[in-house]
Amino acid sequence: MPLIPERAAAARRPTSRAAPPRPDAAGFALFYEENFDAVLGFVTRRTACPQVAADLTADIFVAALEAAGQYDAKRGAPAAWLYGIARNVLSTHYRGSAREQHAVARLNGRRLLDEEDIAALDERIDAERAARELTERHAELIEPLRAVLELVAVDGLTPREAAQALGLNTTTVRVRLHRARRALRTAHPPVTDRTDPTGPATSAARAERTLEVVS
Repeated sequence: MPLIPERAAAARRPTSRAAPPRPDAAGFALFYEENFDAVLGFVTRRTACPQVAADLTADIFVAALEAAGQYDAKRGAPAAWLYGIARNVLSTHYRGSAREQHAVARLNGRRLLDEEDIAALDERIDAERAARELTERHAELIEPLRAVLELVAVDGLTPREAAQALGLNTTTVRVRLHRARRALRTAHPPVTDRTDPTGPATSAARAERTLEVVS
């Protein structure tokens, strides 16, 4: 039986209606089922390696399980809380310490991946290619602006949810979105394809429309 569910190939977003995390097995199992696709999407929008995607997805849920007892619904929706954890896990991973701390667990996890798992992850990674390109475009921004823009423009969170995930107020998030939009427009002026006005939009034009949505 494959480790990665078949639904992993479908890109979805978390919703505020998801059940809150609970430290008991049954409660967390429901939370896992409702949020698996969202977490895998978050990861595959940032890595093109199936093994790394599987590792990070597992690490995020382990961290969420460990922190489930401290979840406070008054501080935000479950989805925003989970995205905050996901950001922290990825940050730790890319600093290098996560590889050392979880080396044995990850090796064991990789043994569980079969050909169907890899195929499902490859399909999801391919589906998120455009999002990864947009994330790369944001790399030139300073971290506070990039963090907000990625959660809203790439991951589909509302400014309020992004604020919850980052531990900020909504006003601060909106200000940073405006600054990020302005910075990207300065670095990459809008591109107009004059050769075929009725043809498909260029990637730059699509990015501009994304910025319009989050401004």
